[in-house]
Amino acid sequence: VLILEVVNPPHWEFGHLTWFHEFWVHRKGQVSNSSLLDNSDYLFNSSEIAHSDRWTIEMPSIERLLQYNLEVFQKTLELLEGGIDAETDYFIQLSIFHQDMHNEAFAYMWQTLGYKAPLQAFESSAPEKSLALNYIEMPKQSFRAGSDRNGGFIFDNEKWAHTVELNDFAIANRAVTNGEYLEFVESNKNDSSSNVQAPQYWKKEGGDWYQRYFDEWYPLALDEPVCHVSYLDAKQYCDWRQLRLPTEHELSVLMSQDVNQWQASKLWEWTSSPFMPFSGFSPDPYIDYSNPWFDGNYQVLKGWSAYTPKRLRRNAFRNFYAPHRYDHFCGFRTCLL
Repeated sequence: VLILEVVNPPHWEFGHLTWFHEFWVHRKGQVSNSSLLDNSDYLFNSSEIAHSDRWTIEMPSIERLLQYNLEVFQKTLELLEGGIDAETDYFIQLSIFHQDMHNEAFAYMWQTLGYKAPLQAFESSAPEKSLALNYIEMPKQSFRAGSDRNGGFIFDNEKWAHTVELNDFAIANRAVTNGEYLEFVESNKNDSSSNVQAPQYWKKEGGDWYQRYFDEWYPLALDEPVCHVSYLDAKQYCDWRQLRLPTEHELSVLMSQDVNQWQASKLWEWTSSPFMPFSGFSPDPYIDYSNPWFDGNYQVLKGWSAYTPKRLRRNAFRNFYAPHRYDHFCGFRTCLL
């Protein structure tokens, strides 16, 4: 079995989705409360089962997993027909957003494996033609980061709203394009000491560049945002251009401006900010959502992709990945030094 670090077995991931929903909504986060599926805690608790073991454990059939999923959802529908308390309401929303994130993970998993697109994007995934590059001057300012109490569902790493003092900065009105990144790749082609590589899903044939989108190859569109670039490669590009990545707060400031002022990339965008807790952070009941990753080895991304539902497209939402990851739908924009 070929085990890829960034890919879960699809049937395991589906089973995990159902288990998570049942565990928090119906079992109240308690192992002592029984599951509708035998051995589900051993099989599908992502906090307990190592990634490599997910490929080798004996799992229920897909028919049983589909039945388990249906049973759990029917149980939730019955719950919603009556009155629910605030705690149940929170856990149902958590399960919905958790599934949203895994649906997006299914999409970039299929991209990684070169499969046909598994689900329809929430909008056209074809990026718009990029605007002419312009750097927007942002004045020195106080910015309200994080999320307020009683403002609706949030994730624990958004706790709590606080004021950040930002110096003036100049940020690109749009993301780095394929054409700009191609200049970076080709500038190093004759330098044997360089380790600059083309993005994973690019190829060059007969002097022309192509990009793979799921299972199909297309001519590289030079004016579209570059996608599937790791934080490490984005940082190397910035160094080459004598630019820098924005911090998470700088990118949040841009994304809070009028939409006519800047162009969304339809990608998660890397920032220079390590994923760390805000002052006063406390974990929510799902303690493994943020807490284990506050080790300085992950970077914050802001924004959304075409596979992110609109209910997750909040300015306060903090996505995070390891800096070598490129498999999700990610790009970047730059700031002047």
